[in-house]
Amino acid sequence: MKTQSISTHNIRVMFWVRFFGTINFIAPVLTLFYLGRGLEPIHILWLQIFWSGAVLLGEVPGGVVADRFGAKVSFLIGVIIKIISIVVLIYSHDPWMFFLFSALNGLSVTFFSGADEALIYESLKEDNDNHRMDRAMGKIQSAGFVSMILAVLFGAYFAQDLQDQQFVFLIAFGLAFHFVELILIFFVKNPSNYGGFYKENPFTQVKSGIKAIRKAPTLLLLFLNFTLVFIPADSVYEAFNQPIFTNAGVPVVMIGVLYALAAVFGFFASQSVGWFTNRFPRKLLMTVTGALATIGLFLSAILGESIWIVIGAFFVLRIGQAIRRPIYSQLKNDLIPSEIRATTLSLISVLDSAFDLVIFGLLSVIAFEGLTGILLASSAIALIGTLTPIERVRWRVKEA
Repeated sequence: MKTQSISTHNIRVMFWVRFFGTINFIAPVLTLFYLGRGLEPIHILWLQIFWSGAVLLGEVPGGVVADRFGAKVSFLIGVIIKIISIVVLIYSHDPWMFFLFSALNGLSVTFFSGADEALIYESLKEDNDNHRMDRAMGKIQSAGFVSMILAVLFGAYFAQDLQDQQFVFLIAFGLAFHFVELILIFFVKNPSNYGGFYKENPFTQVKSGIKAIRKAPTLLLLFLNFTLVFIPADSVYEAFNQPIFTNAGVPVVMIGVLYALAAVFGFFASQSVGWFTNRFPRKLLMTVTGALATIGLFLSAILGESIWIVIGAFFVLRIGQAIRRPIYSQLKNDLIPSEIRATTLSLISVLDSAFDLVIFGLLSVIAFEGLTGILLASSAIALIGTLTPIERVRWRVKEA
């Protein structure tokens, strides 16, 4: 990429925004924190439902804001809402307060979702480097793994006694880093062809996004292939991997070590996306990583008492998702017009949230059968996603 170009600048800034924005010291013990404050497994699934419901409601407005006012404004709104949600979490003791936290946190994500990809793609496009989108997103994504290495080791060690005051300190400590994220957002530069470009009625803007999706049915196939693997292999598994570990006999302090090691591998996988895509077709990589996710979930369900099986499945799932996300980002952005990019990406995220609600709703019924039932159902869903065919993407699609 060009030295001192707008894409180089924004990729560098977004790397640090991701680093400080994803730091989460309570992550390795978050589910245990929920359980310690009286939540049941069914409540934990409902947390995801509230999160997805808020995303469903906020995605389109978030995309409209980004396309009209630029990524910087959208990011600022999102991080302020996120900070408020974390404050709510500190004082949460009843289920409804946790649900409020989850809804606010989900709403905050909508002002980043779509806007971050649109910012980077349009920055690259301005520098004639948009074909390197997957590498750029892989680099930015890797920042989250770096922050995770630091956060989970400290968090798991500090909260190994599972005391409430330890949990509160970790949440508050992480909050300080989000204020740094807020400051960094002011350094984002909107590309000349993004932000403030679309001035028509917001409903027309949304209608144009829907039209863009209808013109490229490959987007829907890509979406199904990605999201039907992502939800069970990331969202569901993330909600329950801590009790899976403890049930297999992994000490709490070692959970942080495993998270850190997975972050190291995830970092190198994200940084190596370009190496993978130069040697293997993107379609093949999506299929292989999806198949590995399916197997990992299935083995975790039927051999959950085997510590090595559980640990191996954890690494497979984390590394596979680190590779899938940047590739998916490249494939879908190549099919979306510039002037409504964030809106169209948000519409796709609306579909993702709708699937979240349906899948987590179904899993809420299965939850009464315990973790094994949840993991088996998740494995079946991931298999459906993996088997969804991906049509060949037409590179350098002419924009409407």
